[in-house]
Amino acid sequence: MIRKFEQNDLPIIMSIWLNANKDAHSFIDESYWQNHYAKVSRQIPQAEVLVYEEDSTINGFIGVYDHYISGIFIERSKRAQGAGTMLLDAVKARKSPLSLRVYEKNISAVRFYQKSGFRIVEKSVDEDCGEIEYLMAWEGQSEMSGKTPPGIVPD
Repeated sequence: MIRKFEQNDLPIIMSIWLNANKDAHSFIDESYWQNHYAKVSRQIPQAEVLVYEEDSTINGFIGVYDHYISGIFIERSKRAQGAGTMLLDAVKARKSPLSLRVYEKNISAVRFYQKSGFRIVEKSVDEDCGEIEYLMAWEGQSEMSGKTPPGIVPD
């Protein structure tokens, strides 16, 4: 099930955020993520966050600011099982267009977003860590408009 973030979700959300970033970005020193932990912890409640929950356990989440996806983060044991797609579809059903940034070396994420209809529109360097990143965009699809994907708790 997908539902809106609640403040008491923050500790598990942050644990998933930290572990997922370390796993997906082995090319960036772990201290980078540790150094951003407190800032992200303060920003999460400011964003629109949807969580993916199974058997009352949070296994992932997506964060969105306006039409910008801050990221999709899934618990290691639940990756590649559809949770990321469900979270992304929930946001696509509510917002269009969408954009996000992803590191060039995070090949699996680049492929995931391309498979989900995003295209690379810009290549730049993230000045915080020196890594090349892509700005990716999804313009929207009329068949997604106004529909609630399966497994989503409507507003």
